[in-house]
Amino acid sequence: MITLYGTPQTRSFRVLWALEEANINYNYEVVEIGKTTEKGTQTEKYKNLNFQGKVPSLVDSDIVINESAAILNYIGQLKPDARLIPQNIKDRAYYDELCFFVMSDLEQALWTTAKHQRVIPKQLRVTEILKVTEWEFARSISALQNYIGDKQFSVGNDFTMADILIAQTLRWATAYEFQIPQNLINYMNSMFERPAYKIALQ
Repeated sequence: MITLYGTPQTRSFRVLWALEEANINYNYEVVEIGKTTEKGTQTEKYKNLNFQGKVPSLVDSDIVINESAAILNYIGQLKPDARLIPQNIKDRAYYDELCFFVMSDLEQALWTTAKHQRVIPKQLRVTEILKVTEWEFARSISALQNYIGDKQFSVGNDFTMADILIAQTLRWATAYEFQIPQNLINYMNSMFERPAYKIALQ
């Protein structure tokens, strides 16, 4: 059985949501980020799974995957009938573009903000960087407007893993009080009405 190692209010939630959408049985092991205690991510045992000591980590028999977007694609390939990854080459190319955009662009201003507020050592934090991340996120959200517009789903007519990545990243942005256009708020909220999301949230 699949085991997901994660921590609440992190990218681990993407994987929980994806597992529920795919209707896959799994174990969820909650770990403590940065801790050296028994269930900490800095233990030798955990670092054998994820040498960076981060979350999430997914284990399926002898397969270990540590990046959330890669894990989502793996889950989608396990259950092709769930149609969580596009099957035709045109939609798949667009899907890949969106996923890479989220990870390399949309998410980065949020992650930089988080790092300079609570992750990196205090002596290395730069408060002025928050002006930069606000500007960066505004550019990224403008690009996302072009990708999403008023569509129900981000790719074609089906819910995909790309919708998980986008909606969860937008939720992250609201937690940091970044400005998000109303149509994207509506899109995000519609994703959160999905039964699998609500189960994962519990």
